Amino acid sequence: QVQLVESGGGLVQPGGSLKLSCAVSGSIFSINDMGWYRQAPGKQRELVAGITGGRLNYADSVKDRFTISRDNAKSVYLQMNSLKPEDTAVYYCNLQINTGVVLRDYWGQGTQVTVSS
Repeated sequence: QVQLVESGGGLVQPGGSLKLSCAVSGSIFSINDMGWYRQAPGKQRELVAGITGGRLNYADSVKDRFTISRDNAKSVYLQMNSLKPEDTAVYYCNLQINTGVVLRDYWGQGTQVTVSS
């Protein structure tokens, strides 16, 4: 059974950095598209960084501060620098995974990022 396990969230001061990880457990064939989303209290979930069809895209609010990447195994990352209080949210990874049987989207459980002094 495929699952996504997120880690790396926490409390950080404004201007600080965090690196979020999203690890895939279970047997898969490939990871296709991927993205990191966030949801702040009272707001809709929004895409902050993604790789779709091999193309990178970032929300304007995080450009030049956040970087999405992946390794050659089964992990996807979000490096977040120069964090601001408005970056506070629960962050979710979303991967389009080919299990060899089916192609579908999977979501991580979410990890809290709080930016505060």
